[in-house]
Amino acid sequence: MGKLIALLYWTFIFVSAPLFFCLNIIAWFLTIAFDRRLAVLHWMTSFWARTYLFTSPFWKGLVLDRDKWDNKKAYVVVSNHQSQLDIMISFCVFKHFKWVSKREMFWVPCVGWTMFLNRYIGLRRGNLSSVRQMYNDCIKAIESGSSVFLFPEGTRSKDGEVSDFKGGAFAIAKRAKVPVLLIAISGTAEALPKNKMLMMGKHTLKIKVLGEIPVEEVEALSEKELATMARERIIEGVSELDQIN
Repeated sequence: MGKLIALLYWTFIFVSAPLFFCLNIIAWFLTIAFDRRLAVLHWMTSFWARTYLFTSPFWKGLVLDRDKWDNKKAYVVVSNHQSQLDIMISFCVFKHFKWVSKREMFWVPCVGWTMFLNRYIGLRRGNLSSVRQMYNDCIKAIESGSSVFLFPEGTRSKDGEVSDFKGGAFAIAKRAKVPVLLIAISGTAEALPKNKMLMMGKHTLKIKVLGEIPVEEVEALSEKELATMARERIIEGVSELDQIN
């Protein structure tokens, strides 16, 4: 029975994705003239993700301390990365940001096309020119008032542990002179393990806004020091979330 329900759920996602994409195109067309940050389109995309979480018979979401994300500020947002479901639960915070994602994701039908519409930021791993362009695109997004969201581990964790953070996100924050906002995510690795499409029973996907590293500290510390500080705080946040049933 569980496999049948999982099949029906994935079928629902496959069938409904073109509809949500069409709705996003309409939202983009109606708002592009006055919504330069594409905030309405991002909200629609967040609603899309929230719908899939709400309709799932396997998962429910828990968002904590959303008020620590100041709508008046642009941040470099960093989080641990356990599963593809991290993206879904992050959208459920319903805050404005631009994803930084590997370029291959932009070619995924409907989902990737919506990323193009949102002007999310692509990156080709190992390509120095692409990395430089990503840095510039992030700075432009921040200067326009948008936060940028990165996973500084670089890829999903294989064992659920928080891997070492790369310095790129913190270099962007230093260059843009903005705070770093810390996010902790828990429960997603168990719900949908890396490189698998199986529903692993019922789980709560948990996300917590931990607060920011102020711009004064961003400017005073090195990229390595910032990466270490952010990782330690996020590990603590993940541990706290793991205690919540």
